[in-house]
Amino acid sequence: MPLFGKKVAEKTTRMFYATDVHGSERTYRKFLNAGKFYDAQVLVMGGDIIGKLAIPIIREGSGHYRATLQGNTEHMDSEDGLKALTERLGLLGFYHKIMTEEEFRALAADQAAVDALFHTLARQRLEAWIELADTRLGGTGIRSYVTGGNDDYPSVLEVMKTSASKTFIDCEGVVVNLDDDHTMISVGNSTPTPWKTPREVPDEELARIIDGMVAKVSDLHRCVFNFHDPPADSTLDTCPELDWSTDPPTPVVKAGQIVMHGAGSKSVRKAVETHQPMLGLHGHIHESSGAVKIGRTLCINPGSEYGEGILRGALLTISSGEIKAYQLTSG
Repeated sequence: MPLFGKKVAEKTTRMFYATDVHGSERTYRKFLNAGKFYDAQVLVMGGDIIGKLAIPIIREGSGHYRATLQGNTEHMDSEDGLKALTERLGLLGFYHKIMTEEEFRALAADQAAVDALFHTLARQRLEAWIELADTRLGGTGIRSYVTGGNDDYPSVLEVMKTSASKTFIDCEGVVVNLDDDHTMISVGNSTPTPWKTPREVPDEELARIIDGMVAKVSDLHRCVFNFHDPPADSTLDTCPELDWSTDPPTPVVKAGQIVMHGAGSKSVRKAVETHQPMLGLHGHIHESSGAVKIGRTLCINPGSEYGEGILRGALLTISSGEIKAYQLTSG
């Protein structure tokens, strides 16, 4: 017979959140290792998972190669040099393809072929990432929930949707159970940017997408809003204001100072203010890491330094619809 006043142990779930890895091999591997490292049962990846560039590597013969990277032409005269280059490209989140000079010239003259190659390489890396998740997380009980972001092409994200993986789980557009007590909904679209990325929508359309997801949730106070776009004017969306009329877009400068502004979504902010979920997980604006309360809701953007191989994240302990502890991490 239990003693009067004996306290029942509180059931908690530890979760680790990161976002905007943009194809970086090292950063993604750190993300998979975060579950064991931080003793987290749930991993969440918040969008922009594929890389931005594919780099052709020209095979010149006799073990020599060349590639143009960030405006500089680099020459490799050994297989070791080639390996070092491909590892550096993987760190940066870039893809690569080794080809002859003739193949390169033919490819450069055919934009459709360039686009097709990029999508193929992006799908191949995502497939490899899913396989790696199964290898690293299989049998551990750790689950990773992954959503695309505004930079991610739907044709590439289809790899996740058709995967049978039990550890790398596509969570966008559905309600997932983080544990017996908490749910999460995920939206990867963003409002328009100067770069016209694949999954941008007007803020009014984003509001309709969010409303459709919210309608599926029975208890919003025990729900996590995993929305790639941060709330407008929340300090989680502060970045340089850009002149969209230049190519590439350039920062707006007044009185010798770069003008900063909030580039987040008004519809995301309204959804948080209206429904007051337990937690908001956001990304998109790499340089604006932090945590802020909007009403009762803790909103977090861990930021991103994927090109340096640094994993920025947030470690959270949740229980009974509350955030018991949280910590922004970097490593």
